[in-house]
Amino acid sequence: MITVSKRRKGLAVASALLGGVLALSACTGGDDNASGSDGGDSSQSKVDEAAAKKTSAAQIKITPEDGSDNASINNSAAVTVRKGTLTDVTMTTSDGTEVSGEISADKKSWKPSTQLERSTNYKLAAEAKDADGRVAHENASFTTVSPANSFIGNFTPDDGTTVGVGMPVSINFDKAITNKAAVQKGIKVSTTGGQEVACHWFNANRMDCRPEEYWKEGSTVTLKLALDGVEGAEGVYGVQQKTVTFKIGRNQVSYVDAKTKQMKITQDGKTVRTIPISAGSPENKTYEGVMVMSEKFKETRMNGATVGFTDDDGKGEYDIKDVPHAIRLSSSGTFIHGNYWGAKSIFGGVNTSHGCVGLQDAKGADDPKTPGAWFYNNSILGDVVVVQNTGDKTVAPDNGLNGWNMSWADWKAGSEA
Repeated sequence: MITVSKRRKGLAVASALLGGVLALSACTGGDDNASGSDGGDSSQSKVDEAAAKKTSAAQIKITPEDGSDNASINNSAAVTVRKGTLTDVTMTTSDGTEVSGEISADKKSWKPSTQLERSTNYKLAAEAKDADGRVAHENASFTTVSPANSFIGNFTPDDGTTVGVGMPVSINFDKAITNKAAVQKGIKVSTTGGQEVACHWFNANRMDCRPEEYWKEGSTVTLKLALDGVEGAEGVYGVQQKTVTFKIGRNQVSYVDAKTKQMKITQDGKTVRTIPISAGSPENKTYEGVMVMSEKFKETRMNGATVGFTDDDGKGEYDIKDVPHAIRLSSSGTFIHGNYWGAKSIFGGVNTSHGCVGLQDAKGADDPKTPGAWFYNNSILGDVVVVQNTGDKTVAPDNGLNGWNMSWADWKAGSEA
């Protein structure tokens, strides 16, 4: 028993000593492993270094940032690269339709060839190489501003047209503008005639621009719209970035005298023709004032019901489906037009119309010798018609393109510049 106990004790001591050796070895082994880890870190560093050497130095940047919304339809989708050159750029809509674009001659940038669409998601994938031919990739997607969060200005006159000396620049916005000063700052109107041009807000949706006197004949007027990203109202941004030019033709101003029932047409201050007319009857006088031609129709329908002239049955007091040579002078329905249904004796003799100015003409608008045809063929949009001695009130400045009926001081008072 004693022998066994001593034997067990000896084994226990031996185990303890062995455990100590093992424990010591374990600690020592840990130190060895730490040394081995240093060796591993060194190896990993070499791997990382080698990997870094294989990574392209080209740095691609896509704007707008990935995930952007309310992005511009004009200035978005730009791709640039530093320390390399672009080799391929692909832009698609969410349905896979590819958007055309061009890489610059120096292969440092790319942009789309056309204006983007509103409320559309676009994806961009770009590839570039550095000086050693190593390839880099970058991807991004964004969504352009929606119609609900953007505004545009519909303008008159059109780009490249030739118009009369009375034609203002008229801009009608499709959203109410509350930040008028910011929007007006993004709109510039200039003329080679050297005239000062001022803009006037008629309401939250319309702004017109004109000089103090009629435009100088032969001059060129330029309208620049730099509204992209301009906040016109809370959360509503402009999307237009456009330059428009139009030319001013000869100076033609026609004077309608409802008392003498004659119209004198002048060009550059000289009378070129006098035409007998029939203005509005005493019950339906024609507006007085300066009016600008805004539309021309070789033939058009005129229905009294559309301007408040109705019979007891609710139908128009007149409904003429083929009025010849009609030229609009106001938004409310004032025209100067041909008249084939009235006796020739009324022209120069009596005022019989519902407020328009009538000229003797032929049915079908196919006789160029009639006064109505001559006046139509010798008039352009923007020409001025001054109506006098009707006994009616002056046409409102915003009823058509008729801001000339406002004094220059009052006109400038409506500016937010």
